[in-house]
Amino acid sequence: MIDRIIAGMERNPACQDEVRQEVALALWRAAPSWRRDCSLRTFVARVTHNVCVSHVRRVIRAPKHDQISDTVQDEAEAVDDAVVRADLGRRLQVAVSELPRGMREVATLYLDDFSGREIAETLGISEGAVFTRITRLREMLRKVMDTK
Repeated sequence: MIDRIIAGMERNPACQDEVRQEVALALWRAAPSWRRDCSLRTFVARVTHNVCVSHVRRVIRAPKHDQISDTVQDEAEAVDDAVVRADLGRRLQVAVSELPRGMREVATLYLDDFSGREIAETLGISEGAVFTRITRLREMLRKVMDTK
C-alpha cells in the first residue's frame, strides 16, 4: 500500500526509494501519536500521503538544474510500456499515474480497498467529496483505458 501511494505521487524510482525511507522515519516518529481513533491502515496511509505531499512541494520549490535530456530513457520506457500493456494491472497503474493529483490520491486508496470513510480521513476531505471523485474517476479511467 505504501509503495502504491508513493508511486502515485512520484514516478522516478530513485526518488521513490528516498520517499520510502522518509515514510519509514515519519511512521517511526508518528507511531506514539496514533490515538486509535482510526484504523492502523488509515493512519499509515495518512502519514504516507503527508510525506508524499511534502516531497512534491519540496521538489516544486527546488531550483531547476540543467540536466541531460531523458528522451532516450523515455523512448525505452515507451517500448517497455507497449510490451506491458497486455497486463491490465500495469495499464491501470499507468492510467492512474496520469490523473490529476487529487484524483490520483483517491484512486490509489480506492484501488487499495479503502472505504469512502477511510479515504476521507486519510485525505482530510468529506465522504461526499470522496464519492464524487470516485464517480468522476471511474469515467476518467474508462476513457483513458479505452484509448490505450
